[in-house]
Amino acid sequence: MTEPITVMVVDDHPIWREGVARDLTERGLDVVATAPDADAAVRIAKAVRPQVVLMDLNLGETSGVQAIEGVLDALPGTRILVLSASGEHADVLEAVKAGAAGYLVKSASAEELLAAVQRTADGFPVFTPGLAGLVLGEYRRLAGEEPRSGPAVPALTDRETDVLRLVAKGLTARQIGERLGVSHRTVETHVQSTLRKLQLHNRVQLARYAIEQGIADE
Repeated sequence: MTEPITVMVVDDHPIWREGVARDLTERGLDVVATAPDADAAVRIAKAVRPQVVLMDLNLGETSGVQAIEGVLDALPGTRILVLSASGEHADVLEAVKAGAAGYLVKSASAEELLAAVQRTADGFPVFTPGLAGLVLGEYRRLAGEEPRSGPAVPALTDRETDVLRLVAKGLTARQIGERLGVSHRTVETHVQSTLRKLQLHNRVQLARYAIEQGIADE
């Protein structure tokens, strides 16, 4: 039997925080902790080591962006999904640049939230419709402003490059496996190997790397 995904919910509004935690628990996830602010989020995350942190950006005196950076500094393998009332482009880009793996607005349904947490735990970037294009567009803009440094270093194998290109296009591991004629587990092995080689944390960062290096356009 597959172990349930472990989740921590971070929000400064108690009713919202406990409501989200209850919804996720009722749908089979393991909510291992909740936190009301950034400092508590970092401290508690270190103790419970959740797979996914579901985090608001408005956390009072300390911003959610600082909490994202603090959690990832301590737990680089944890994935952070922002759940915010704000859909402002600046907020989205700031969160993703800090290392968030995805961004949903609070108008998402419980079913959409569940699916987003599951995909985040699987390592895929998840965004409210319309925001994924914004993020990739910003990465392309930055890539156009910054000179490329030549061939990727360290070098990736041809198969790792193929997988990276398809990750940047938003395909799931199963879809990539079908495209390349390998199992999704083999795809995951290539993804993890590429993450280690490039010293990156998640697929969002992989997608940015692919765009900056021109791999996504090949």
